Amino acid sequence: MEETTITRSIIAQDLLQIGAVFLRPDCPFVWASGILSPVYCDNRLTLSAPNVRDHVENGLMQLIQEHFPQCEILMGTSTAGIAHAAITAHLMKLPMGYVRSSAKDHGKKNQIEGKLIEGQKTVVVEDLISTAKSSIETVEILREKGADVLGIVSIFTYGMKEGINNLEKSKVKNFSLCDFDTLIDEAVKNNYISHDDKAKLLAFRDNPSDLNWQNK
Repeated sequence: MEETTITRSIIAQDLLQIGAVFLRPDCPFVWASGILSPVYCDNRLTLSAPNVRDHVENGLMQLIQEHFPQCEILMGTSTAGIAHAAITAHLMKLPMGYVRSSAKDHGKKNQIEGKLIEGQKTVVVEDLISTAKSSIETVEILREKGADVLGIVSIFTYGMKEGINNLEKSKVKNFSLCDFDTLIDEAVKNNYISHDDKAKLLAFRDNPSDLNWQNK
């Protein structure tokens, strides 16, 4: 497995096969924000599928080796990124930790778990990038504690304009194993959705708050 190049198409096929990314343009899901969405992501399912998990963790390792070769520690986002950070760090023989969404209210009241040395070159491991707000918050917490955050690696990105803009404003680089366009192409190719569905999904990605995507 270590010698296999993990491509975006491989990850897209994996996510579709196990239902980690589920496409339902004719019967949309409701996000917590109230927005109707034709896509639902649950990348935690990759942990329950050993072959897919191998692809994901080796793929994340390849992204780090290619884009952040000077990395000294991995930090997972809470909670979805923790397991992936741990497994990838094990493969790379690197230390790891994770960042809580808020500080504990007891003990040392840590928000960062694991030993982080000031100036340590850090890569954040995330499962999903949409608006990127929570990922950027994790980066800012690490920076405040003295980490030299090189960037983020993630399993999947929607490629939404808001997310791209937020990352650029915060000067944070993200590299994902798979993106929305690749996933949609694979979904059409393997008959998960039709060509008409593809137009709806891309319209949603370009402007999630505009419900006219349903009429494409």
